[in-house]
Amino acid sequence: MREILIQAGKVAIRARLLETPTAERIWEALPIRAEAQMWGHEIYFPAPVSSDREPEAREVVSAGEIAFWPDGNAIAIGFGPTPMSKRGEIRMASACNIWALAIDDVSSLKSVHSGEDVTVSDANGHLKS
Repeated sequence: MREILIQAGKVAIRARLLETPTAERIWEALPIRAEAQMWGHEIYFPAPVSSDREPEAREVVSAGEIAFWPDGNAIAIGFGPTPMSKRGEIRMASACNIWALAIDDVSSLKSVHSGEDVTVSDANGHLKS
């Protein structure tokens, strides 16, 4: 099972990739380096990939689901309400592809601030050819 490490500011979260076209594109693009942006209790950052909406894409996600936002070519991780959320939900700006599931608690991302460095890498340190 493929795992990634997402480091944002002083926070590190491991996640397992799902078997989706988006997960494959992101895996092939690793390592990814960007600057964090915050939108309510969501961190997002640009990724050097593009992907159409997959059939299971959705706006409302659960904490721990790692999403890709096709409208902005960005990885998005919701860990609480966003400006568009209704009571008790985590709502993205538009439908997103779920491509990984966090192993660690994503609520630690609340300590990350816009502009901090984010890196997504192979959690096992494998180098790609």
